[in-house]
Amino acid sequence: MNKNCQSCNMPIKGDPEKQGTNSDGTKNNEYCVYCYQNGAFTQPEFSVKDMQEFCIVKMKEMGLPKPLGWLFTRGIPKLKRWSK
Repeated sequence: MNKNCQSCNMPIKGDPEKQGTNSDGTKNNEYCVYCYQNGAFTQPEFSVKDMQEFCIVKMKEMGLPKPLGWLFTRGIPKLKRWSK
């Protein structure tokens, strides 16, 4: 299992509730529940930049300062979903 989601970089290791699901309903080891459900990406139209901005907004809603959100999203372009 990956330690973090390969789409948004959210930690997923050790928490099955955070894992996305495959089309057959099994847990997916690469993507989180927010990015991947029923074997498909929840935001298929997103670009890397869209994902970074989305994550920064979500982290800000959770109380993290925007600069910290920016820092946490810098690695997103290197993740499996975006490295094609």
